[in-house]
Amino acid sequence: MTADFAFELLATDGTARRGRVSTAHGTIETPTFMPVGTAGTVKAMTPDAVRSTGAEIVLGNTYHLMLRPGAERVARLGGLHRFMNWPGPILTDSGGFQVMSLSELRKLDEDGVTFRSHIDGSHHRLTPERAVEIQNLLDSTITMVLDECTPFPATRDEAASSMHLSMRWAERCRAVFEARSGYGLFGIAQGGVHEDLRDESVDALVGIGFEGYAIGGLAVGEGPELQRAMAAHTAARLPVDRPRYLMGVGRPEDIVDAVLVGIDMFDCVIPTRSGRTGQAFTRRAVLNLRNARHADDPRPLDEDCACPACRDFSRAYLHHLVRAKEILGSTLLTWHNLVYYQDLMRGLRDAIAAGRLAPFVSDFRAAREAGDLVPL
Repeated sequence: MTADFAFELLATDGTARRGRVSTAHGTIETPTFMPVGTAGTVKAMTPDAVRSTGAEIVLGNTYHLMLRPGAERVARLGGLHRFMNWPGPILTDSGGFQVMSLSELRKLDEDGVTFRSHIDGSHHRLTPERAVEIQNLLDSTITMVLDECTPFPATRDEAASSMHLSMRWAERCRAVFEARSGYGLFGIAQGGVHEDLRDESVDALVGIGFEGYAIGGLAVGEGPELQRAMAAHTAARLPVDRPRYLMGVGRPEDIVDAVLVGIDMFDCVIPTRSGRTGQAFTRRAVLNLRNARHADDPRPLDEDCACPACRDFSRAYLHHLVRAKEILGSTLLTWHNLVYYQDLMRGLRDAIAAGRLAPFVSDFRAAREAGDLVPL
């Protein structure tokens, strides 16, 4: 590990882990959920609001930031922390997933990928070296290697070829990463839904050596059972003394399942995107505030939640905001969802530390099975 970038394992409960990541921009208590700030902002939220939810680290995206406003511009303005007024740790996704989703606009080769911007059609080139350079210009606390996110479905041969390319790119990223105190580079394991390919990928990454390890190529259509199986299998192969990051997986039940098998870090657009589309996560259900049943409901979203949406407003008012398409509705529901996610992560951390993860998970599942129709 680079100096002052460290992972400390504080407690375990079965294969679940309670840890702490130390970085140049502060510590991260794990398991942790990273709100997604793709273009340098968590949508509908101010940085202070994001901090108030309990979030310690946010995620930005290389692909989007390189296109707009541009990595060099961000660097001239003092780096992404100053630019977006977030002094805490920032992890930047390398752009591999976004490039995969642009299959009709990109051309992949051994050296990298050429693609057309989804914004204006302009041509761009992204190589492993350039991906690391961009993240360095952004001053990312945690840099992700450039990989090819293997699509699903893919044949075994296609998954193997894609994984091998990602491993060659990972080695090139490691070679050009500028080691700085408190900064880290994470490798990304690929291999589709094939255990032997996942094993080969992990072995290759560990051989190269990274400050942390991510599990990529999941939540791309393989379904929850395969997702859980691949995450569990891969996590069991990863080094004990490094943080483990499951990329893009963000349903609460999937996070709980992944924590049970030893995953430390998560990100997903689900809580923020859901907030902007009128959905709220509570301990008993996911509520659709567009539904008419909320129109005369004086209750808060969740009586056990201290967020502004629950503390100050009724379901009826939130329903009105959503139906009227008022911006405040997006802000309040996003705020609530992020608090829900951070409360869940805090609960998981406390349960692991106390050796009471099993009853915590049992209560979590029972509450969701009970549903929202049970009076609060």
